[in-house]
Amino acid sequence: VELNPNSTEGSSSKCQIVVIMGPTGSGKSKLAIDIAAHFPVEIINADSMQVYEGLDILTNKVPDHEQQGVPHHLLGTVSSNVEFNSKDFRDSAMLLIDELSSRDKLPVVVGGTNYYIQALVSRFLLDDQAENQQETDTLLDDPVSEELDLDRERLIGNDDFSFSRLRELDPVAANRVHPNNQRKIKQYLRLFSWFGALPSKLLGGQVVCSSEWGKIDRYDCCFICLDASLPELDDHVNRRVDLMVSSGLFKEVYGIYDPDSDYSRGLRQAIGVREFEDVLLRFWNSEKFRFSSSEMFSETMLQILNSSAESYPKRLLQEAIDRVKMNTRRLVRIQKRRINQLQSLFDWNVHYIDVTSCLSRGDSDNLWRRNVVEPAVDIIASFLTREAADTLPRDSREAKHGERDLWTRRICQACRNKELRGAHEWEQHIKGSKHRKRVSSLRRTG
Repeated sequence: VELNPNSTEGSSSKCQIVVIMGPTGSGKSKLAIDIAAHFPVEIINADSMQVYEGLDILTNKVPDHEQQGVPHHLLGTVSSNVEFNSKDFRDSAMLLIDELSSRDKLPVVVGGTNYYIQALVSRFLLDDQAENQQETDTLLDDPVSEELDLDRERLIGNDDFSFSRLRELDPVAANRVHPNNQRKIKQYLRLFSWFGALPSKLLGGQVVCSSEWGKIDRYDCCFICLDASLPELDDHVNRRVDLMVSSGLFKEVYGIYDPDSDYSRGLRQAIGVREFEDVLLRFWNSEKFRFSSSEMFSETMLQILNSSAESYPKRLLQEAIDRVKMNTRRLVRIQKRRINQLQSLFDWNVHYIDVTSCLSRGDSDNLWRRNVVEPAVDIIASFLTREAADTLPRDSREAKHGERDLWTRRICQACRNKELRGAHEWEQHIKGSKHRKRVSSLRRTG
């Protein structure tokens, strides 16, 4: 299969890339390696924790012996003490894609960090001036924001990161943000505090240009999403965490632990680090336990965990493991929801492949090849050999995208004046069980 060469700016032919998306545990990395037997593939990692050095077990990096000689990029290459955000990923990945395309290789971007993928394929889904918070931030019960300089913080006033404050400062920007999107609201208010200018002015019109939001403008993309039923994914996640525990998770957690470190930045954001903080604090300050190495700590924790006797340390360990499982299951739901939003709001053409049957405990190699690898190979082959980027002319696709109602403000009086934005969110709301129950209750009483 001949690949399209990397084009110059303005050319009608864009560089072709494959993007493999999906929730954690769905087999994205495995599929990327398997399709290398069919195409000249090199893999670009798009997992926000796997880019860092260390915690190979906890972040589920593909071991060298399982990579089957397929080159992997941005996998364990960033220092664990630095912050590597979406802009950093985008800039690094773009250089890699140019280099791979010049060698007639097919770039395959693989990962569950959808912010990374959005920033890479669309220049309209990342504000260069703003710090980008990663998906793991939403998993923290008490997320720690970056500290602001007192002089800059004073411009916002009393740490007020509310939607009403943004609407007061910049109505144009506020009209482009959902009132419940705290990440974006905080992002825009920080722009104001840093630069003293309105976000809508700083972003040069991107905030108000609704027809451009989500537009895939850099590359010719083939999106493949591996998906599975939530019950099967939950069971798979639970089994995978248990395997991590037996494979060296305690050793990694002990090795990265530092009571004085910031656990809201860098690799320490990874699920599985903060969850063990109570355990580590207890043993770190214990007179009874003194560990000369991470190996000794790991052996002791496994002995306590596998002991038949019930004890407070054992209960602490089990609670920490349960939190890792719970937060990973929560991440699965966040990832699935965001992929659905990319498709429903921005018309991304995502090819879904169901891997539910392949996540069972038994031998599933044949099922995986038949139900996952072969359909993916067919999708990619069709993508690489098609004559046009889509069945619709470009003008028609852009017109259709521009007509989508993404931001019209709607109020549901039945649900106590709940505010919603756009036709899609409104349609989802009125189909929801809470809205229908509320309407039914009002009809009975009215």
